Amino acid sequence: MFKIKTAASAALIAVLSASPALAADADVNALRNEVEKMRQAYEQRINQLEAKLNQLEGNRAQVGTTANTPPATSRRRIADNSFNPSIGMILNGQFRQYSQSESEMPGFAVSHEGERGEEGLGLGHSEISLSANVDDKFLASSTLAIAEHEGETETELEEAYIQTLPGAGLPVGMSVKAGRAFWTLGYLNEHHSHADDFADRPLPYRVFMNHAYNDDGLQVSYLLPTDGYAEIGGGVYRGDDFPYGGNSGSGSGAWSAYARIGGDIGDNQSWRVGAYMLSGEAEGGRASNEETVTFTGDSDLEIIDLRYTWAPTGNARDREVIVQAEYFQREEDGVYTADSGAVEATVNGKSDDGWYLQGVYKFAPQWRVGARYSELSSDATPTDLIGTDLDSEGHDPEVLSLMVDWTNSEFSRVRLQLNREDLSGGETDEQAVLQYVMSIGAHGAHKY
Repeated sequence: MFKIKTAASAALIAVLSASPALAADADVNALRNEVEKMRQAYEQRINQLEAKLNQLEGNRAQVGTTANTPPATSRRRIADNSFNPSIGMILNGQFRQYSQSESEMPGFAVSHEGERGEEGLGLGHSEISLSANVDDKFLASSTLAIAEHEGETETELEEAYIQTLPGAGLPVGMSVKAGRAFWTLGYLNEHHSHADDFADRPLPYRVFMNHAYNDDGLQVSYLLPTDGYAEIGGGVYRGDDFPYGGNSGSGSGAWSAYARIGGDIGDNQSWRVGAYMLSGEAEGGRASNEETVTFTGDSDLEIIDLRYTWAPTGNARDREVIVQAEYFQREEDGVYTADSGAVEATVNGKSDDGWYLQGVYKFAPQWRVGARYSELSSDATPTDLIGTDLDSEGHDPEVLSLMVDWTNSEFSRVRLQLNREDLSGGETDEQAVLQYVMSIGAHGAHKY
């Protein structure tokens, strides 16, 4: 640095000496003295700044070595966080139009959130969320959902959970979540519906999980120390949410387990595969929306998901291709009751399955198009259930969906979706959905 300062001073003197306007010796000497004084003053100031910089760097290093040391008290930090939560709101309005007055799904007892939705203008599924770090070991989050059902505005505590942070003292890669949450079960379940690529969920989610599984429970996940992505986990749940609808009295009527792996292909491609299982007992009885069908017994749900992403230009913000698929299989042992108790049948190993495949192409930073096909199939109808809502009538429900959406920013999206749903008797239901999704406040987990 001294060499730079000396060179700069010499250059300045040389320039001044070469100027014709300052040729007089007296003037030159005066200017030389002035330059020398300025040089000494700047050197002194620079030395002071260098000393201060060294001090600050030393303090930062000291902070880095003591970052993991617990403070004498965390009361002040907790108080600060308790009054500073992240607050966000999702506005999800929709307009729906159908060509058929009813949507039949024979062979499956669907709950109300698994149905196609009400025709006309509607509030959709809006949310109010709050989240914050409780302290250095825990995060807390809650989401209140607002939706319309049969002309009534309903509110539901959708999520309310705590989750451990890396500093909680657990093994590296391990996390614990407790409360009510969208649990890790397939790809879509742990995401809020407004973050989906389509305006509605595919048939397997609607039928087997009543749109989503968010029972009260506790889940543990562990990120394995491998070169690629590998995660395992599982949980226990109360068993009050669909597909169970009642617990055994112990407060832990269901459990889950999962494993998934993934990785990168080059610089612009990635993939992930997962396998999941949800098992429980509907001892209190699982009822359909019209309560014409109930089920009591054991229900096991197995899911396999696959997701592949490709950014042709290397930047997913400009252009991206997403291919996603999930397969569901449900096996049940128990008793089905239909026609409000008039018909009863015992089943052993009754198997129903479903799947979907979708592709989404972002062809411009703000524009995307997508297509999705989903299908369900069920076992042969037991003799005692022929003629009831559980009679499949030899029909496998299927839906073809096409969508286009425009995303102005990470806070706003407008989408148009067209569905063609095959009904029993060879009829089809042509459906149109116009949707807007707007985010207000802090809602980082669901950026578009």
